Amino acid sequence: MNFDLASVDYILETTRSVRQRLDLTRPVERGAIERCLEIAIQAPTGSNQQGWKWLVLTDAEKKAQIGEYYKQSWYEYAAVASRSDVQSLEPSAQMKRVINSARYLADHMGEAPMMIFPCIHGRARDASPAVNAGLYGSIIPAAWSLMLALRARGIGAAWTTLHLSYEKECNEILGIPADVTTAALLPIAYFKGETFQKADRVPASELTYWESWGA
Repeated sequence: MNFDLASVDYILETTRSVRQRLDLTRPVERGAIERCLEIAIQAPTGSNQQGWKWLVLTDAEKKAQIGEYYKQSWYEYAAVASRSDVQSLEPSAQMKRVINSARYLADHMGEAPMMIFPCIHGRARDASPAVNAGLYGSIIPAAWSLMLALRARGIGAAWTTLHLSYEKECNEILGIPADVTTAALLPIAYFKGETFQKADRVPASELTYWESWGA
């Protein structure tokens, strides 16, 4: 099969965390999400256990509650970061844009038309790095495939985890069992505009070693 590599590369290179450009007023169709989830679960999973679960939330009251926990966690995180040595330097223009968009999302998280929580059976254990890597390695590829499938359909998402500072409280709202790990919270909405571009990244050649670390 011959792939249109230009289109594939374009989707891969321009799937961004969408925050300020989420259309908070436009509903997202259930059918579109169901199709994207079918695509997502084709991702690899450790030992083919397929232990993933997806919690899709559209209830306005619950979204507002989760949004408040996320907002509180974001401002707590921002306060600590502002006092750190890393933040003592003037942030770059790109970093300022990231901070502003992240703050916007924190203030409006509860207004997202939909939230998706990628989950996996099991909990991380300190004793085994292999088990921990396998746990998250069995849900993150599927969640990223979901974001790519959404992007191709004009639907944006942002990978966020700050609500997990209040994991117990959020799990109680959502009814998530104690033996299940939530990998992320994805706010879901159609995005506004179509000008997503490649991000400013350090070249891969400067980040890649061959055969041995540092080589």
